[in-house]
Amino acid sequence: MYSDMFNVIGFNWLSSPACTELESVVLDWMGKLVGLDQKFHSDGRGGGVIQGTASEATLVTLLAAKYRMLEEYKAKGADEEKLRTLSTRLIAYGSDQTHICLKKATMIANILFRALPTDDNFSLCGETVKQEMEKDITNGLIPFFIVGTIGTTNSAAIDKITDIVDAIKGTNVWLHIDAAYAGSALICPEYKYLLEGINQADSFDLNMHKGLLTNFDCSCLWIKERKYLINALSITPDILKNSVSESGMVLDFRDWQISLGRRFRALKIWFVIRTYGAKGLREHVMKTHKLANRFRSKIQQYPDLFIIPTTPNFGLVNFYVKSNDSLKNSNKLTEMVSNRLNESGKIYLTQTKMREQYIIRFAPGSPLTTEKHIDQAFELLLKITQEVTMVIICRSQNKLSYTINVINEVVIPVFLVLKEKAK
Repeated sequence: MYSDMFNVIGFNWLSSPACTELESVVLDWMGKLVGLDQKFHSDGRGGGVIQGTASEATLVTLLAAKYRMLEEYKAKGADEEKLRTLSTRLIAYGSDQTHICLKKATMIANILFRALPTDDNFSLCGETVKQEMEKDITNGLIPFFIVGTIGTTNSAAIDKITDIVDAIKGTNVWLHIDAAYAGSALICPEYKYLLEGINQADSFDLNMHKGLLTNFDCSCLWIKERKYLINALSITPDILKNSVSESGMVLDFRDWQISLGRRFRALKIWFVIRTYGAKGLREHVMKTHKLANRFRSKIQQYPDLFIIPTTPNFGLVNFYVKSNDSLKNSNKLTEMVSNRLNESGKIYLTQTKMREQYIIRFAPGSPLTTEKHIDQAFELLLKITQEVTMVIICRSQNKLSYTINVINEVVIPVFLVLKEKAK
């Protein structure tokens, strides 16, 4: 409400110094809470900026990486025509679990893209990255950008970031970390072990509107070398020229994003941190994970009904309804249960498919959710699953009865008649 009331259009420092300065301050606060290396902070060559979504963050870092790679060739003497030719050979990588925003970013930037296969835990491994990059280099392509994910959309899987860092070592490949969902967990001591690989990346993004009690939209992007982002996106028509910007002493966040205008979103972060503090935010994150674990433990009490196919990570529980017949029947059962749950109006769950298996996703996140709500959600799930399973069984029995009747009343009599005629 305050952001809307002030009606700030903070495209450059001069239009609203407070908007720009507060954004730098609160992004540094968040960077410290997460545990990001000092190189990501605004008092050095890096810094943070608020994007609308992680999709925007992926696109702008892709463009920064492209700029950095072409600058390397330019320094070696490549002219504009050569650079245009080289641009057609650039290739970006993600995994088969990476958010679709990467594919979309490569479509917008007209860049080649490959989704690399993941392991049994749906994680992207460094060895896979190395092997596939070597193949592409042999075929004349230029690897320049890769996304490692902390908390994939489908299953909250964690890519092997340190191994990916080793795989691209000695190259000019830009490593972007997409932690849109699970990045909020990094403010907690229990997850600090993940920072080892993250702090060796070129950029890092998390969504405060996913898990940190902040209204949409508020995607926090940090970058180690802001000059590549600024140079890739900066354009200054006469109407925007001013002595303050030209002094080089201030930041103009219009050069850190796709759009020119921007809202005073830093106020949201300021209010959230001042209201809850680091302690309150950590308690909220761990509470949602604890609630997810409670739901998971209930699922595990019914192994004849439910299967949890993925490694438990953060606050997401994936499961599907078990079928002894086939994958097709399991998918049918699971989809029926999912539809019935959502049609009840008492709970809403999302779904996905992983390696052809239909999966229901359960992810508590509201500060108002309690253990009572989790128990009620599971009781509803159990009731509907048992009802759906019974319906399927009855249908199968009816089909069997019908088949038997047809055999007794039609097939056997016809067979006997034909046998009699044959005599």
